[in-house]
Amino acid sequence: MSEFAHDPSFQRFVEEAKTEGVVWTLADGEDLLVVESVEFEETDVMPFWSNKADAQAHCSDEWENYKPEAIPLDVFCEGWLKEMYDDGVLIGTNWDESLNGPEVEPRELLEALALLQ
Repeated sequence: MSEFAHDPSFQRFVEEAKTEGVVWTLADGEDLLVVESVEFEETDVMPFWSNKADAQAHCSDEWENYKPEAIPLDVFCEGWLKEMYDDGVLIGTNWDESLNGPEVEPRELLEALALLQ
């Protein structure tokens, strides 16, 4: 069982993503938002949200040029998560306004999504 199994924001991310069938990232044209991990040195984190409103809330200040972009859940699971795992990139799930939230291994997120039927 994932260490994030009982984290409320992680659980909400998994449940809403399964229900809605999409996840949201922030894009500025072809550039997708990637930030440095606060937990692990020299590790990138790509934040995703389970609804557009939460993603939109982060489009200000240094990210004001970014816009929420939907990714179908099947594409996210079958392509994005594998690629991020291969690249050593972590997933930020439903970060709050202060960018606090879980930094999750792609495999852990894929397992959580697969377990929730």
